[in-house]
Amino acid sequence: MSDQQSVESPTQPNLARRFQECQRWLGSRILGQQALVDRLLMALVTGGHLLVEGPPGLAKTRAIKELASIVHGDFHRIQFTPDLLPSDVTGTEIYRPQDGSFVFQQGPIFNNVLLADEVNRAPAKVQSALLEAMAEGQVSVGRTTYPLPELFMVMATQNPIEQEGTYPLPEAQLDRFLMHVEVNYPDSDAEAGILALVRAEQGSTEMAEPPVQLSQQDVFDARQAALAVYMADSVERYLIALVQATRAADGPVARYVDFGASPRATIALDQCARAGAWLAGRDHATPADVQAAAHDVLRHRVLLTFEADAQGITSNQVIDELLNEVPVP
Repeated sequence: MSDQQSVESPTQPNLARRFQECQRWLGSRILGQQALVDRLLMALVTGGHLLVEGPPGLAKTRAIKELASIVHGDFHRIQFTPDLLPSDVTGTEIYRPQDGSFVFQQGPIFNNVLLADEVNRAPAKVQSALLEAMAEGQVSVGRTTYPLPELFMVMATQNPIEQEGTYPLPEAQLDRFLMHVEVNYPDSDAEAGILALVRAEQGSTEMAEPPVQLSQQDVFDARQAALAVYMADSVERYLIALVQATRAADGPVARYVDFGASPRATIALDQCARAGAWLAGRDHATPADVQAAAHDVLRHRVLLTFEADAQGITSNQVIDELLNEVPVP
């Protein structure tokens, strides 16, 4: 039996291949941002949420919209602004004069795939309402609690350039995101491909259709398949050692780290390593799968000291040092 066959569900023998086909199609639609495409599918398979940071115009919005087009579900985009209210996200109770009652009108958060655009432009109360819903899977209005859809995924974006009029997310709230993904400018070949793709779209009246449509049950089955991916004890110990090294008082990066990653980082790194292995068609996770997800999982969970900031040392550099210093099994 091949590795590809070993990860497939007996009830849906082509599930892993279908996700891989979606991955290739998304890569052909979001040129120059393959890492973002991979992380979107990884978040879908693990049931987590993404925080994506990068300059404007790098297809962040397009990426999540294209992902929503392959999944049977509802998509909504919220543009976060300083005057946004929590009820603009969660919904509010509407008075009905006909019978003198109040009826809850659901907000845009009650969709399957949600884009929170420029989340750091909204005040703390709005951010808290969104992140509470992400963590608890429910919204409380008055004395009533409303469950969110079982398939619920948020991609929040941040613009790192303009900091005026923004409200940075507190570290405790950042920890709620499965991964913090940084996107950068494409190279010249990818940019030429982007130009050709946009020209082709502008010259055509037909919308490009994804070759595969994923039902919500497909997503839930994929989550179970990813959880079943085998991780050897040595790989698990390596994963834990990486996270523990961010907290060590005498470790290789101790002088640069003020607060290390929480146990939620260990859980997220495990989930992402397994999901990455499953999306690659393997039935087991390797140290390479852990390393591939380490930056995006730890980047927002490792808080640096003033000394590190003064020396211009970034969390990416700290994670690089961890990967170099922690022994690989």
